[in-house]
Amino acid sequence: MQITSFKQYEEDYKKSIENPEQFWGEVAQNFQWKKPWFKVLSWNFNEPDIKWFEGAKLNITENCLDRHLEKNGDKPAIIWEPNNPEEESVTLTYKMLHERVCRFANVLKRNGAKKGDRICIYMPMVPELAIAVLACARIGAVHSVIFGGFSAKSIADRINDSQCKLVITADGAYRGNKQIPLKDVIDDALIGCPTVEKCIVLTHVRTPVSMLKGRDVWWEDEVKHVNDICEAEEMDAEDMLFILYTSGSTGKPKGVVHTCGGYMVYAGYTFTNVFNYQPGEVYFCTADIGWITGHSYIVYGPLSQGATSVLFEGIPTYPNASRFWDIVEKHKVNTLYTAPTAIRSLMSFGEEPLQGKDLSSIRVLGSVGEPINEEAWHWFDEKIGHGKAPIVDTWWQTETGGIMISPIATVTPTKPSYATLPLPGIQPILVDENGKEIEGNGVSGNLCIKFPWPGMLRTTYGDHERCKQTYFSTYENLYFTGDGCLRDEDGYYRITGRVDDVLNVSGHRIGTAEVENAINMHAGVVESAVVGYPHDVKGQGIYAFVINPEMHGEAELTKKDILQTVTRVIGAIAKPDKILFVSGLPKTRSGKIMRRILRKIAEGDTANLGDTSTLLDPGVVEEIIAASKALK
Repeated sequence: MQITSFKQYEEDYKKSIENPEQFWGEVAQNFQWKKPWFKVLSWNFNEPDIKWFEGAKLNITENCLDRHLEKNGDKPAIIWEPNNPEEESVTLTYKMLHERVCRFANVLKRNGAKKGDRICIYMPMVPELAIAVLACARIGAVHSVIFGGFSAKSIADRINDSQCKLVITADGAYRGNKQIPLKDVIDDALIGCPTVEKCIVLTHVRTPVSMLKGRDVWWEDEVKHVNDICEAEEMDAEDMLFILYTSGSTGKPKGVVHTCGGYMVYAGYTFTNVFNYQPGEVYFCTADIGWITGHSYIVYGPLSQGATSVLFEGIPTYPNASRFWDIVEKHKVNTLYTAPTAIRSLMSFGEEPLQGKDLSSIRVLGSVGEPINEEAWHWFDEKIGHGKAPIVDTWWQTETGGIMISPIATVTPTKPSYATLPLPGIQPILVDENGKEIEGNGVSGNLCIKFPWPGMLRTTYGDHERCKQTYFSTYENLYFTGDGCLRDEDGYYRITGRVDDVLNVSGHRIGTAEVENAINMHAGVVESAVVGYPHDVKGQGIYAFVINPEMHGEAELTKKDILQTVTRVIGAIAKPDKILFVSGLPKTRSGKIMRRILRKIAEGDTANLGDTSTLLDPGVVEEIIAASKALK
């Protein structure tokens, strides 16, 4: 299953395109199934209707836990590094993790959870988060993990959309020198969530919380009432494994659905290949499990391959900018997988935090979340990898379930800022605006995928039509990624950014409509338009143009009020970096906001606005340009 040479990559890729069913059927043999499939693949992108490993039965946790017990039961599965470096790290072997997952699976059953129920998880980056995720999968419940930075309203929207029956949370979380009151936020959310029957609360920060009789129970109490024997529920390959919400170009987040069989095969295959994982190595992905990277490359991918995965609660700059390097040295990390935002942030501290740090254990470096710029790529290569560790610059999405275009460590020749080549089984094409394929090399276009892969989304929860409209209706018979892309003379792919109204801020996708809706909820705001602009650390910043005539001369105070409103409605992750008050927005005569013009102004490229004569009021553009120059 593991690719060890470029020649083998070329052979495997050719085979995967010429006979994908045979190729993926052979890959899937490396996993444990309760019952084999009768058909590897049936698909139709028009509906869309995609099925992998039809008829097969399995439980993903048997592949992540049980099958390693006999030979590797005492091997570390998860090494937890707490927020405070003065606290002890915690190591869970595969045997310990298996016991805790089974025990908590019984807690879920004791609290009324059963196969098919949706369970919301809103937790800090502690081992219990991974345990909760796996316990849901153990009993066939569908987990929906929500990142700890979202607001009560955002949580309530997600809980209600998926009609969750249970919530798993903690009293609070540590994030650097901050404490986040998770249970308080959940309490606010649950006021409007009638489907939730139970809330299981882990003690972590020991902060006082409200516990409602009949609904709220303590994790520590519940585990005392059950044993650690729990048979894994038999699941169909196409049964739902999890729902993960992602922002789109319209205001309402989409619940991306992944299923058990195909997702397991794809996460495991891509993990072992992209990172060239070797038995016994220590792998450190710095993502949060609340995002797809954490699902696929902290939990399911590494554990399915018997790897040792580092789980980190803190942030890269607390208590100082040496934190990542201390963790690498302490645990002798062999693979470090992080985001360009983190790399750029750490670059800004210079070389002092690296002084005296032993990074010699690093063999592979990885980048995820957004395209990595050349300057950051070279810094990562020289200062962290010392020119010896290949960088895998991975392109993929929540919807793809796993890495799609990436170098294979030690195999693919790399090129700064390029995701390089598609993995076996992935058939990317570039199309023009009319959906016509752009052939050859040295070209740019919109990135689509023309053939299914096992890890792809199956639907958006409760709204299959939205899945069809978003991903499969822009171009006939193609999955549209929403990304623009360049294919160079060598056939290497470089992602050039979103082509729809979605921003990529610090590797997190945020819909412009979602932010506009939140800004427009502020009492004085008449209308707003949000665009992205280049940001030194985040990659893309959020620039909001706001019409708010009733400020009474208190512009700065009103800005703070608007930021507070966005934080309450979505979460701090979506706060605009810049707010510019304007008297009007550039609109066509039909009333459409010309975001193209606003984007140019936000980027400072006012010389290339294009034709503004067709606007309803061309004069508003000059006013916005003047105001934007004053803002800088």
